Amino acid sequence: MSLKKSKGLVILAVVCLLAVVMVTGCGQGAVEEPTNGNANGNGAEPVPVEEGLTGSLMVAGSTSVDFVSRALAEAFMAKHTETSIMTQSIGSSAGINAANEGTADIGSSSRYLREGEKEFGLSEFIIARDGIAVVVHPANDITDLTLEQVRGIFAGEITNWQEVGGADEEIMAVTREEGSGTRGAFEDMVMDDTYIGDGVIVQPSTGAVRSAVAGNEDAVGYISLAALNEEVKTVRVDGVEPTEKNILAGTYQIARPFIFITKGEPSGLAKEFIDFVLSSEGQAVVAAEDLIRVD
Repeated sequence: MSLKKSKGLVILAVVCLLAVVMVTGCGQGAVEEPTNGNANGNGAEPVPVEEGLTGSLMVAGSTSVDFVSRALAEAFMAKHTETSIMTQSIGSSAGINAANEGTADIGSSSRYLREGEKEFGLSEFIIARDGIAVVVHPANDITDLTLEQVRGIFAGEITNWQEVGGADEEIMAVTREEGSGTRGAFEDMVMDDTYIGDGVIVQPSTGAVRSAVAGNEDAVGYISLAALNEEVKTVRVDGVEPTEKNILAGTYQIARPFIFITKGEPSGLAKEFIDFVLSSEGQAVVAAEDLIRVD
């Protein structure tokens, strides 16, 4: 075979090889369009997206309300992809002040407005209801306390579990910090005109109270019903369990609202978000977070 003919065959082989590589590479890089409209291709229904709403909101306030505020914000942003909603956990009193002063578009609170706060020209929207459960360590034999006994424990007047039918052990009572909506509601519904004692341990969040009780067999605290888990045990109050059924029936007395607050009547994106929260779609999110619906 001549040198010229050999060179021709080599060039032809190289061209063919390049063509195969290009075809294979193109095949690997192709992306198929999903057949059901869902990019993950797992068969789930796509989130219905509505166009037209834009802008951002800040929702700030109660540490107890914050977890459902975030869930509601995520559901709303999935539907309105050009919006941004941020949440901040700063306490109920701080959230009410933030709404009043305009540093937050929406304040959140786990208590009703107090007399002085009602003069700010604020609007309240109850987005959910929640119970406050009195909790002890699972190893504690106490299963029932009267409202008067709970008041006495947190006032520092009852200091030993033996005084309420338990073991001869000193009680470690745990409360929330001043300004907390959970504490405010607890004081209104349980303490009446009695102050929480100076010897009661103060924690800055619902989770911190739960952890403190879970870590000490002689501890007692109070937390949001939605924050319950197996780390702590609920106590009946006046013989009534802290359940949704009993709260709706009015037989469990330590219950409170979760509230969104705006300066005046809401408008624009704030109104759209609150309308969504109060809709059946938003209330489904509330229920999924183990809170009581208000629709």
